[in-house]
Formats: sequence, C-alpha cells, structure tokens
Amino acid sequence: MVNSNGVAGPDSTQEPTLLFFDGVCNLCNATVDFLIRADRRGRLRYGSLQGRTAAELLPTLPGGNGLASPDGSDPGTLVLVRGGRVFTRSSAALRALALTGGANRVFALFLVIPRPLRDAVYSWVARHRYRWFGRRETCRLPTQSEKSLFLP
Repeated sequence: MVNSNGVAGPDSTQEPTLLFFDGVCNLCNATVDFLIRADRRGRLRYGSLQGRTAAELLPTLPGGNGLASPDGSDPGTLVLVRGGRVFTRSSAALRALALTGGANRVFALFLVIPRPLRDAVYSWVARHRYRWFGRRETCRLPTQSEKSLFLP
C-alpha cells in the first residue's frame, strides 16, 4: 500500500525504513546529518515529525497514534518505521544507527539493555535537548543532494 506521498504503507513488502525526527531540534538535526553521512547504502529516509508525511502516515500504523506533531509542539522522540513496525525513543535511535552498517552495527548490542532503562536516559536527554543544543525557528531544509532522502 502506498500513500499519497509515494511512501509505502504497512502492507507493503518493499517499504523503506523511515526515520521521523524533531525538525527544529539542533541535536536531532545533527543526528540526521550523521546518519546521512554514515548510511552509504541509503537505507533510511527522513521526515520531520512536524511534516505532512508524519501527520498522514504515523496515525495509520500500529502504535503510531499521537506521535506526529503537526502543530509544532515538542514530540520528544525519534520514530523509526520499518516493516510496518513503529519504534520510538532509544529503540528508534539504536536501530537507525545499526542500519547504517559498518562499525555502527555495534549499536544494536545496546538493544539487550531493558527498554525502560534505555528510554529513561533517552527521555532525560530529550527533556533537556533544546536547552543544551538549541532550537531552530523552522524545520530543517535538505540540501539539493539530500532531497531524495527526505519526505514532505
């Protein structure tokens, strides 16, 4: 199933791996920049949680309700959509890092740590990220060379 943005939905067998992030968060944007450089096989596609695709797609997925933030409020999490499954917080971050391949695959080992412990650390950083790393006035705009990696 493909939605109006050309993004495969939960019933598709060829669905890309999508990473939704807070588009105004400097830490989130730096993370996306790192992932783009590390993901030499182009496995990930990116979209802002404040964007149209997140607003349309996330509520249709199991566990995706309430994750999109079209009003610009603080979403507080990363969201990874892979194989029709929704991963948030530390699970999304670790899986995205591991998907880039190479030495970053080691990050998958941290998934053995119980999620409540991982998410407690993740949530602590998320609560302070604007104060520590700053916030943009508008969502990130991809460069010309990055446009094919970003969702509307």
